[in-house]
Amino acid sequence: MVTRRQILLGGLATAGAAGGVLAANGAAAAQAYREGFAAAELKSQTKVAKQKSSFNGSHQAGIEQRAQAHANFIGLEIGSKITKDDMLRWMVLLTDDITRLCNGEPVLADPEPDLMIGAANLTVTVGFGPALFKKLGLESKVPEGFAELPGFKIDQLRDEFTGGDVLIQLGADDLLILSHATRALLRDSEPFGTVRWQQAGFTNAVGSNPEGKTQRNLMGQVDGTDNPEFGSKNFANQVWITGGPAWAIGGTQLALRRIQMNLPTWDMLGRNDKEEVIGRHLDTGAPLGQKNEFDPINFDAKKENGLQVIPPFAHIRRAAAKRPGEQFFRRPFNYQVVGAKPGELDSGLLWTAYAADLTKQYLPVQQRLADFDLLNKWTTPIGSAVFAIARGFEPGQVLAEELFS
Repeated sequence: MVTRRQILLGGLATAGAAGGVLAANGAAAAQAYREGFAAAELKSQTKVAKQKSSFNGSHQAGIEQRAQAHANFIGLEIGSKITKDDMLRWMVLLTDDITRLCNGEPVLADPEPDLMIGAANLTVTVGFGPALFKKLGLESKVPEGFAELPGFKIDQLRDEFTGGDVLIQLGADDLLILSHATRALLRDSEPFGTVRWQQAGFTNAVGSNPEGKTQRNLMGQVDGTDNPEFGSKNFANQVWITGGPAWAIGGTQLALRRIQMNLPTWDMLGRNDKEEVIGRHLDTGAPLGQKNEFDPINFDAKKENGLQVIPPFAHIRRAAAKRPGEQFFRRPFNYQVVGAKPGELDSGLLWTAYAADLTKQYLPVQQRLADFDLLNKWTTPIGSAVFAIARGFEPGQVLAEELFS
């Protein structure tokens, strides 16, 4: 017969066993928690590297999207013996490279594949300069409105920042990944062309500026307020080519201007003077006389003394569209290069304009700015180039294949 003592002892033994199981389960749960937390922390720490931008579709990547923290612009000149067939082979190589790199993968035969730790929102955009079409006898495939820019009286252009047959534009949120991708593309481009110039620019680091907020240039002013909204009809109408040669439909035209800033003399101006030169309040980016950055600009507003609130020489007055169609997408990247002397800095903008027709949309605005814009006292264009950007490509297609076939 089972006694009360045996029941109690058995119960205690069972409880002890259960307690041991619970303790073991608790330790396992704690270990799993620690491992999960460590994995989540690692994923958070490498989040930037793992981000990918879409690169397939009717448009090339790197245009209708947030500007990455770092950018490289590379202008190349083709060799004297390069043919259309050679160009097509080059595009096949670039298409494969772009596909791999934008997926965060090393290119074929990469000598340092371990450097490709992710994509970091890498994009690669390829375009072609006016001289290329002449060299290869492709004048019939030039998009409407695409031509070299005329000389402007404010220009002091340098050969090392001007012209080019082929553009390779890269952007990424990690500088090491961008550097490695740049090396890979240059290595595969070497048999076809020589580098005429390389220009590097930057914006705010990821997490420094809220999504959708207009960035500032090195003069402290917001730059790019009047841009069309991504995904909107305005953006499509202003930027993407809809007619003409098939290789360009879905592409665009790019004007790249390297604008040197005289920051030491700009810094000597008072705040009110700076705001009148630009036509906007420095703190909010609002047009003078308004409160918010995106408030409508009232060019007719006058002060009590009868003077215009936004002066005749203000940058935003000169840059505003005077006729329908004088609008385009602008994207500035800052640049800053250490000079030869201690404390010397070469600072400014790699300023880009994307338009379906540069001649109609961009050129009239640039001409007005060159003719009469007080900001010209502190800025000097030292580089200039234009490129026709090919349409995008789908998996299995070759970039710009229709141009060189």
